[in-house]
Amino acid sequence: MRIGELAARAGTTTRTLRYYEARGLLPARRSGNGYRSYDEGDLRLLRQIRTLQDFGFDLEETRPFVECLRAGHPEGDSCPASLAVYRRKLDELDALIGELAAVRAKVGEQLARAEWARERLAAEAEVPGGPEPECELGGGGL
Repeated sequence: MRIGELAARAGTTTRTLRYYEARGLLPARRSGNGYRSYDEGDLRLLRQIRTLQDFGFDLEETRPFVECLRAGHPEGDSCPASLAVYRRKLDELDALIGELAAVRAKVGEQLARAEWARERLAAEAEVPGGPEPECELGGGGL
């Protein structure tokens, strides 16, 4: 098949396919008339790349999966190099989850502090001569 058909079937653009070719991820075969020529195996490569990118893998991280498919394996993740990339990605994701959990905890602490301060100001405002709150959410205080 030609580049336009492959792009349409893979749900991408011909520009992307040329980029993958330049990066060595997609074979650069030419037919007798000079047109790029692709087969079903190339479509499998593109689907593997796209799936991994949907999972957050960068383009270079897809290389071991592509090479595994090119070596004739039925799945791109059946080779040791692909499994190593999965392990690294899981470690990366675990670290990000840890960072997000820490940020979430800090935001929760800030919220609790802000709610406590708001409640204290509201209670003081009920006491005659207590301070007036400086702002009210949803109020029309001007």
